[in-house]
Amino acid sequence: MGWLIFGIVVIVIIAIIAIYNGLVQSRIRVDNAWSQIDVQLQRRFDLIPNFVETVKGYMEHEKETFEKIAQLRTSWANSNSVSEKAELDGQLSSALKTIMAVSENYPELKANQNFSELSEELRNTENKISFSRQFYNDTVTRYNTKLQVFPSNIIAGMFNFKERDLFKAESDEARKNIKVDFGNNNN
Repeated sequence: MGWLIFGIVVIVIIAIIAIYNGLVQSRIRVDNAWSQIDVQLQRRFDLIPNFVETVKGYMEHEKETFEKIAQLRTSWANSNSVSEKAELDGQLSSALKTIMAVSENYPELKANQNFSELSEELRNTENKISFSRQFYNDTVTRYNTKLQVFPSNIIAGMFNFKERDLFKAESDEARKNIKVDFGNNNN
């Protein structure tokens, strides 16, 4: 009878260790997924000054948009939470979409080699950011699910594992498509 109790205790301890290690691995995957978003967002922010300088000469009347981009870059550098960065990311994406849409009215700008290369880099980076967001949200969902299902929810509670936030649009405005209308009926 003593060996049976000892065997059950050992099995329970092994199960607790396995569940705990699984939770730690999931938490690390979430951190890694977030760092992938962070890397791509930083890449975009590093490209933006060159892009803005290339575009500025052609689009003097877009000064307000350029100032907003500069302010968003500063705010992003000072933000710490996923939700803050997600909101700033949405605002910056909107500003960049505006510049890209407005650039269609400047044939000389579209023909500029530097603009073309930077535009392509930004498009590629936007695609990578989109993929990274999806990967992050999938990883967070798996982690948060582990925190809620039995028996890992008991271990998660004992060791103070906390749910993570999903990367999502923070406002109704960020969820809308950008519509640019220059009053031009030629399209």
